[in-house]
Amino acid sequence: MKMWSGRFRQPLDPGFEHWQRSFDFDRRLLKHELAASRAYAAALKAAGVLSSSELISILQGLDQIGEKASASPEFLQDDEAEDIHHFVEKQLVKLIGGDSGYKLHSGRSRNEQIATDLRLYVRAAIDHLHEQLAEFCGVFVERAEQAGDAAMPAYTHLQRAEPVLVGHWLLAYVEMFLRDAERLADCRKRLNVGPLGSGAIAGTTLPLDRRLMSSELGFDVPTANSMDATSDRDFVIEFVNALTVLALHLSRWAEEMILFSTQEYGFVHLPEAYSTGSSAMPQKKNADLLELTRAKAGRVLGNATALMVTLKGLPLAYNKDFQDTQQPLFEATETLVSLLPLLTGWMKAVEFNRERMQQAAQTGFMNAFAAATYLVNRGVPFRLAHEQIGKAVSLALGKNCELQDLSLEELRKLNPKFDQGFYSCLTVQSVLAIHDVPGGTAPARVRQAIADAKKKISSIREEIHAHA
Repeated sequence: MKMWSGRFRQPLDPGFEHWQRSFDFDRRLLKHELAASRAYAAALKAAGVLSSSELISILQGLDQIGEKASASPEFLQDDEAEDIHHFVEKQLVKLIGGDSGYKLHSGRSRNEQIATDLRLYVRAAIDHLHEQLAEFCGVFVERAEQAGDAAMPAYTHLQRAEPVLVGHWLLAYVEMFLRDAERLADCRKRLNVGPLGSGAIAGTTLPLDRRLMSSELGFDVPTANSMDATSDRDFVIEFVNALTVLALHLSRWAEEMILFSTQEYGFVHLPEAYSTGSSAMPQKKNADLLELTRAKAGRVLGNATALMVTLKGLPLAYNKDFQDTQQPLFEATETLVSLLPLLTGWMKAVEFNRERMQQAAQTGFMNAFAAATYLVNRGVPFRLAHEQIGKAVSLALGKNCELQDLSLEELRKLNPKFDQGFYSCLTVQSVLAIHDVPGGTAPARVRQAIADAKKKISSIREEIHAHA
């Protein structure tokens, strides 16, 4: 029996009936639907709608549905159920009978049910992603710590710019991913309100304790407006947009790792457990996981776009269009949830060619800014120092050598303030050391940044435990 069929005289067109069902994808929400139904049943009992025995019967029936679903995936195959709400009602009535089973829907609407289920789904997804991001960032920090004082080139415009510590480079990504974790935490705060009791649009007609239902489900407070509660999908947009930024960060990281794994760079040895070969060229080792990571970013961005386009012109309150917001949400969530553990494994397994990185950090005039700073410290205005070191670079290019290979006589023709101390300021260690500011690549600053990152990751883990 349909949940709405009383007013209709003709059955649905079979093709349309099958086409408009959402059960094939919203069955993912079963555990959240069961949790919301338990809270609602308790509120019905408190309002005098259910007797104690009916409440017990309903709760036991809901538990049995959950147990059956866990025991057998085939249990969630149903060609008649329109959606997860219809499925649970059908199963409950089958288990405990219609007299009690149908009472569970008293005073509520599927509009508030799906609004509640989706909030519970997104909240659980955020908690799961927080765990994964903490683990992912933790591996980056471990690798940064292991790198010690190893240096590498940093790039701007894909041209060598200045040397940095390998740890400093890795921590740049940690900052990105920690911001992603913060965005998700911020989204969680806003979504954590309870729609139960909102009815279809105007609020339930029964004297239900909305605060109690919200509290039972771990929501901070009930929603403030029933029309907004049943039609709000801002939290879905916000969440999937946060996932989009995370996916973009992962894509940027993947792209750099792909570049650095090429023979032209040679900084990274691809882990074989996460790479594949070529069907034609026996020597190949391809960065398939990283390449797919780039591709998945496009999929997640597409999900965010689909959500916003679907919602952009909808009047208040609930519209069937909302059904089509679920698949982009599920796909974006499952993409990131399945991807992060793989990337964490990749980061644990990857090998960095520190010797090659160190060697590259000592060529290509990456000490030129330090050379200009040397002149600035001797009273030369930076603009003039910049010009004079530029001329020194030009001279070295003509001689096919580095700045430190120029003679003191050649340098003094550019500026008499050059002296023997100039050469000691050009070593990689000296160049790193002068960037001694918070956020800089000086070894002491990077060690402090590693300690700070560990604290931030610990805070994320503490927050996860607080929500458990």
